[in-house]
Amino acid sequence: MSVKAMRKVTLGVVIGSRAFFNGAPCKAARDEVIAHLDRLGVGVEILPFEATVNGAVQSIEDAKLYAAHFSAKRDEIDGLVICLPNFGDEIAVAELINRAKLDLPILLQASNDEVDKVDVHSRRDAFCGKLSVANNFYQYGVPFTETTSHTCDVASDEFGADLDRFARLCRTVRGLKNARIGAIGARTGPFQTMRFSEKLLQASGLTVVTVDLSEMIASAGAISDSDADLKAKLDAIKAYGTIPSHITQDQIQRQAKWSLAVNRWIAENECDASAIQCWRSLQDNFGCATCLTMSMMGEELMPSACEVDVMGAISMYALTLASGTPSAILDWNNNYANEADKCVCTHCGNYPKQFIGDTPEIGELDVLGETIGRSKCFGAVKGKVQAGPMTFFRVSSDDRLGTLKAYTGEGSFTDDPFPMDGGIAVTKVDELRSLMNFVTQNGFEHHVAMVRGRHADVVAEAVTRYMKWPLYNHGKPPVPTLT
Repeated sequence: MSVKAMRKVTLGVVIGSRAFFNGAPCKAARDEVIAHLDRLGVGVEILPFEATVNGAVQSIEDAKLYAAHFSAKRDEIDGLVICLPNFGDEIAVAELINRAKLDLPILLQASNDEVDKVDVHSRRDAFCGKLSVANNFYQYGVPFTETTSHTCDVASDEFGADLDRFARLCRTVRGLKNARIGAIGARTGPFQTMRFSEKLLQASGLTVVTVDLSEMIASAGAISDSDADLKAKLDAIKAYGTIPSHITQDQIQRQAKWSLAVNRWIAENECDASAIQCWRSLQDNFGCATCLTMSMMGEELMPSACEVDVMGAISMYALTLASGTPSAILDWNNNYANEADKCVCTHCGNYPKQFIGDTPEIGELDVLGETIGRSKCFGAVKGKVQAGPMTFFRVSSDDRLGTLKAYTGEGSFTDDPFPMDGGIAVTKVDELRSLMNFVTQNGFEHHVAMVRGRHADVVAEAVTRYMKWPLYNHGKPPVPTLT
């Protein structure tokens, strides 16, 4: 399967210069930004140094050359990095962007002046030049991304971190635009919470591909015991976690056939993420759970949400793109004693094992197993999520407002004990009550996507600046604006 979350990011690089400034810094900036990107494993598209004076864009003719080059590479380029080692030529840069018409994220950097080198031959004035380029972008309606500081040295660690964050941002935007989300089965009947608007998603470029659960069950049932891929899937399941001794070979084989059927359908339909009707038709009519299937796909950066939560699958996918690591879907589920900033997030057993951070147990669904019999419910991945920083994110479709909307933020998983079965994540979020008030008053679902690490800034900018979805970033001040 082609996994976009593992696709190498490629960035177009532009060195902007104004002709009557010292051109020597242009070569240094070019070499330094390419060195950063090489270190990060990011591909580079740039014309040969000799193609323009000082290897820079400082005229309309230069802009035309670069626009033609980038246009020819539009399927390969994920974003543009524009470095201003001096004031830069605002017209040339604006013309390049307007002529290329790439509609990609842009990172705009401007270099520092050195206080003892501001004579007429050494000064850069990029602090001011950045404002001029930004003003032109505003006039043209071109969104762009800022560096951490208004100006910075190209060779600095700070700019290197900005490039890493920008590459993740580009991967997230590229992945979300034109994403294909598989919806396997009907929405779980008791959960009107999981309603969503395919039309609002399509307006943002995301396509939902559907299939009836009965077709998938039939496909799984038709897989022969001698199927060439079945043994490999059985081996993968047995290596994925610890299976209790009372689980039979027949239960494991049934689970393997279901996983194989789902994997094949997703590959055939080129889906980037999926959501599955996980209870209880599958258990009643085929005799296994689908949590393990979702967990193993998530481990391979192909996130899958339960209860046909398509919006949850998109939320997981955004976090996977931003982090490059497996994400999970959880319930905001329990209070934690009287600690106001802690809660317990759970799900039956669909967490990828990297997300848990340890080797899981693969057993039966506990709650549903008590109702319909555990023999029908093998395939639940159980474990407690290890302590560490985390990011949460949720996108939802709001038909009342006619828009997609989202929230994000950061917190941590803790080591606090909680003796509940399934997948358990004791979670700490500062001002949790304020967050829950936002969630309840704005009609968000009880499901939330989470990933290990700090990635809220990447997701927030991808969603707001480039996808144009309104978003609440918990714990962060609103971005100053006149509108």
